[in-house]
Amino acid sequence: MNPIQFRDLNESQVLALAITAEEEDAHIYRDFANWLKADFPTDAELFNRMAGEEDGHRRQLLDSYHQRYGEHVPLIRRQEVKGFFVRRSSWLTRTLQPERARKEAAMMEIEARRFYQSAAQRAGDPGLREILVGLASEEQRHELLVEAITEEQAASGDLGRQHEAAARFFVLRFVQPGLAGLMDGSVSTLAPLFAAAFATFSTSATFKVGLAASVGSGISMGFAEALSDDGKLSGRGAPWLRGTICGLMTALGGLGHTLPFLFRDFHFATSIAFLVVAVELAIISWIRKRYMDTRLLSAVFQVVVGGVLVFLAGWLIGAG
Repeated sequence: MNPIQFRDLNESQVLALAITAEEEDAHIYRDFANWLKADFPTDAELFNRMAGEEDGHRRQLLDSYHQRYGEHVPLIRRQEVKGFFVRRSSWLTRTLQPERARKEAAMMEIEARRFYQSAAQRAGDPGLREILVGLASEEQRHELLVEAITEEQAASGDLGRQHEAAARFFVLRFVQPGLAGLMDGSVSTLAPLFAAAFATFSTSATFKVGLAASVGSGISMGFAEALSDDGKLSGRGAPWLRGTICGLMTALGGLGHTLPFLFRDFHFATSIAFLVVAVELAIISWIRKRYMDTRLLSAVFQVVVGGVLVFLAGWLIGAG
């Protein structure tokens, strides 16, 4: 079905659309509150309050509809009206931090205010027009409320603490599993890869061994990370997400120095693989310095020593 133009809706349809929109907005705000309540209770309280006010708007609109058009309210959704604002499904915003959630809420209120202003201009019923103008004012008050709370939290230092907490959660949920995977993939696969290289001097055989080691390590590390902690007490987030990140980064770390062996020239492929390993170890060292508060020289020493030892093990086994 093709979307209908907003200008083609009659007053009862506009009212029905507003009822559906208010219900959906309240649901989104409650989703925000539910996802933020454990770590950011102040923001959760704000969104619960806003959801309650959206419920009040919906009841007001329902009463107006029932008085004018009867009990049955037709289901008219945003996506069925061309040019009408469409919300993202709230589950897609689960990774939003509080500041971005507030910005999204402010944008929702701006869009709702514009809708009520447009609807009020088209309303022929004076009573309905008064209701719509009042709701537009309410949505504007919500905009100002979100801005005021953001400024208040910035002045009190709460916003800075939220940023610090968000940074910690980012490290726990994304950087740590990714770094563990990258280190395992970049270092542990050196031994089988270079053992195969110096045992066979065949780029195709070496590539197959490296590919198998990278994929196998990725699967193993992914499951190990996902099963290690459900994330509820540690705050490390969803196990499936951490496992996916860890598994992919493990495979990526191994594939980086495996892909050069697609070249037929053994010495050229080996030289490129050495360069890739150096880049991988440098990236790991930088990540450890940037996110784990490890001194750069210490991070380089730890990573390089581990990499060299694993490489030597592979070389001795392959050349022996």
